[in-house]
Amino acid sequence: MSKTSGTKNQRTYRKVAQKILQALNSGEFPAGARLPPERELSERYGVSRPTIREAIIALEVMGLVEVRTGSGVYALKSSQTKSLNPREYSPFEITEARVLVEAEVAALAASTMTEDELDELAAALEEMVLENKNGNLTSEVADKKFHSVIADATQNRPLISIIQHLWDIQANLPDIKRAHQSVCRTDGSKRVEEHRDILNTLRARDCHAARIAMRNHFSRSLDALLETTEQRAVEEVQRQLTERRERFSLSRIKYSPEQ
Repeated sequence: MSKTSGTKNQRTYRKVAQKILQALNSGEFPAGARLPPERELSERYGVSRPTIREAIIALEVMGLVEVRTGSGVYALKSSQTKSLNPREYSPFEITEARVLVEAEVAALAASTMTEDELDELAAALEEMVLENKNGNLTSEVADKKFHSVIADATQNRPLISIIQHLWDIQANLPDIKRAHQSVCRTDGSKRVEEHRDILNTLRARDCHAARIAMRNHFSRSLDALLETTEQRAVEEVQRQLTERRERFSLSRIKYSPEQ
């Protein structure tokens, strides 16, 4: 199967997972209910049974369904899934999760990447270079593609789904977006250099170096996130002090000349 075909299949299972998620949210499959068997889901969504299995794995990784061997797939209780609202996660939790997961994914990918995948990774890096040249320093298109290629190279579907899920959550957290944009605007060339270091360690098949390169890449993002958070905290304190100053200023109290 060609790389293009593999990428298309990944997009397909994600679309199917989204459709099943909509059915879960609509109450069609209430908490504790068993989902239809693979054959029925395959016919319903017009895809192959392997695609259904991949979609179910993605939903299981997200904590939305439970696969019981010999019994079937069951919708989880709402209390088990309500914390999946992206805005209930702190940006530090997501960044920490990405550091831990993607560093190990890079280490694994160093031993599994094919030459075609390394070429695809290099192409994503060149897209990032082009984005910088065009002044589009805050784009995440090439960045996401770069990290996705590494994840796909592991051939580990749960890991691929976890990283995709972390990207989806991150897209809904404004603090991480601001931190990311801050890093990119500060030094776009540094971001390219970090990704090039990751690529070089993967080409060298050096698992340990790949792990370190990925961790180093995220360390700058974490520092920017801290700075962004601190700046917002300072601005909020200043705003509150200004409000209090205006509220309790004696100049607000007007006296008549007779007084």
